[in-house]
Amino acid sequence: MDRLKAMQTFVQIAEQGSLTKAADALESSLPAVVRSLAALEAHLGVRLFHRTTRRISLTEEGRQYLQSAREVLAAADAADRALSQEAAEPAGQLTVTAPVLFGHMYVAPAIVRFLKRYDRMRCSVLLHDRTVNLLEEGVDVGIRISPLEDSSLVAQQLGTIRRVAVASPDYLRTHGTPRHPRELLDANCVRVHPGAPVHFRDNGRTFAVAARGNLEFNHIAPAVEACAAGMGFGFFFSYQVLPLVGAGRLRIVLEDFELAPRPVSLIYPHARLLPARTRAFIEWMKNEFEGLRL
Repeated sequence: MDRLKAMQTFVQIAEQGSLTKAADALESSLPAVVRSLAALEAHLGVRLFHRTTRRISLTEEGRQYLQSAREVLAAADAADRALSQEAAEPAGQLTVTAPVLFGHMYVAPAIVRFLKRYDRMRCSVLLHDRTVNLLEEGVDVGIRISPLEDSSLVAQQLGTIRRVAVASPDYLRTHGTPRHPRELLDANCVRVHPGAPVHFRDNGRTFAVAARGNLEFNHIAPAVEACAAGMGFGFFFSYQVLPLVGAGRLRIVLEDFELAPRPVSLIYPHARLLPARTRAFIEWMKNEFEGLRL
């Protein structure tokens, strides 16, 4: 059994979620993929996947082995690339994830510039407003607006983003500009996560305000537009409202009570043995977002 080839097959099955799709990605036949997986499982003495007629999913042993297999393949890849031009000219597939609006406004344009510079690269960009599990979902690099909680990941901070309270100038003229977050209890607030309190800080102490209103959304963009139309106060990341603030349609209020800015970080599964393409992308994004303060 060619163990490196068997590992490559296993990783492709895990990332593609299908034996057939893995065979296509490897430009191999389905029987060859099945034989390779069976040989690897026999060699390891464990089952790596749960298999039914409808779906295939990793076992607990498979999830543990996936990270090790990726490290081994990355090491082999790095050794090969060190002796080839690709060490200087990255090539291959990269999968990146980011929050939807931040990805649209900032990450996607940076990736376009990256691909124009490295035309042998291919990027798949996944925009989600949920926490993506990089290892389980086959993602190489993520951009996250929050402190890193998963100790199995590596984070490099790109900058910081504020959480701000905003309202339209018309609304503030009619209802007044609040001097303290307590005044939000008597105001109309446009909510994106109904029921969740809004947090502020005063004299080093964090406290919550149960802001309420008559309009709720499950997406950011219409909530921002509703605030700009004079429906009330809204609470957003600064980058989500900066265009409308710059255009004079929204004003930031209660700045003295904002929480500490949140870090914007590049996250990835491995601190070492990264493929050249991943290292090049990380350095590119660090340069693109150097000194980011929003």
